[in-house]
Amino acid sequence: MVDRKIPYLGFNFTVALAQGGDVSDPIAGFSEVSGLNTEVTVAEYRAGNFKENHSRKLPSVYKTGDVTLKRGLIKNSDIKDWVQAVRDTGVAAKRDSVVITLLDEQHEPVATWTLRNVMPIKFTGPTLTGKGTADVAMEELVLSAERIDFDF
Repeated sequence: MVDRKIPYLGFNFTVALAQGGDVSDPIAGFSEVSGLNTEVTVAEYRAGNFKENHSRKLPSVYKTGDVTLKRGLIKNSDIKDWVQAVRDTGVAAKRDSVVITLLDEQHEPVATWTLRNVMPIKFTGPTLTGKGTADVAMEELVLSAERIDFDF
């Protein structure tokens, strides 16, 4: 495999929901995905008999950031139904995974981020204004995941 010298472009990606381990078809195209991060916290420890006067840093629990998805408002009820299910049934409406796939110029998968045990925690509808501009009505969905797995 030849090492790539040019970075991949960030506009060619898909988002798919999964339940029961089965990744469904990509849901309506999102224009932006942000917040794909995980952070390992550090526990500082110093035993009383250490000869040096400093602490050791040990990996502790990890945190996963909230992931934000944005898309133009379309006549599709998948997001609305999921948010409603979480409001009605709580954790029972969590999805097993949401898979975000970055594609190359030939639409072949390059990298995937798999969000595990996912539920929506915030939905923001579009900003509506009567100014007469041709701006797209955008909706925003914030997802809370317990873990993000990255595969390249």
